[in-house]
Amino acid sequence: FGGFSQRGSDTRAKLEIDLVDAIRGGKQRIAFSDGRTIDVTIPKGAQDGQTLRLKGQGQPGRSGAGDAFIEIAIKPHPLYRREEGALVMDLPIAFYDAVLGGKVEAPTPDGPVNITVPKGANTGTRLRLKGKGLSDAKGHRGDLFARLVVVLPEGADAALEAFAEEARAKRPYSPKRR
Repeated sequence: FGGFSQRGSDTRAKLEIDLVDAIRGGKQRIAFSDGRTIDVTIPKGAQDGQTLRLKGQGQPGRSGAGDAFIEIAIKPHPLYRREEGALVMDLPIAFYDAVLGGKVEAPTPDGPVNITVPKGANTGTRLRLKGKGLSDAKGHRGDLFARLVVVLPEGADAALEAFAEEARAKRPYSPKRR
């Protein structure tokens, strides 16, 4: 029997990435327990639990190194969340923008954009920001949905309280759903 060549063993690791990196792609450095570090290219549209195979980046052997298998774990984001394949965020707006409508700034993974709040918007109204959401495996961007949250100003405001008292007396209504 002649000597047979042996390939090095495969290495497995987990890499935590930000949601924005999963959307846009990027590079991250990962350190293995043996002290080696490698740069991992994160593809656009990376999914939680997805495994990346890095050929020849595992343990060395006589006939070459094994492969490294990197499992992607996406960390929760403070602003964005995934809901049924879409990217969703809560967007606080002032009560006067809800009543009168207007332009407000909305953060996106690509930077802030101005969106138009329709007149009479309520908390829970969803506005679509086309092409600002999650990337699929082919790099096509989905939509980001901004869920409006009407926020009153902090602190006592005598003029606002007087306006609310007058509105309640002249135009009472119940916000309960039928």
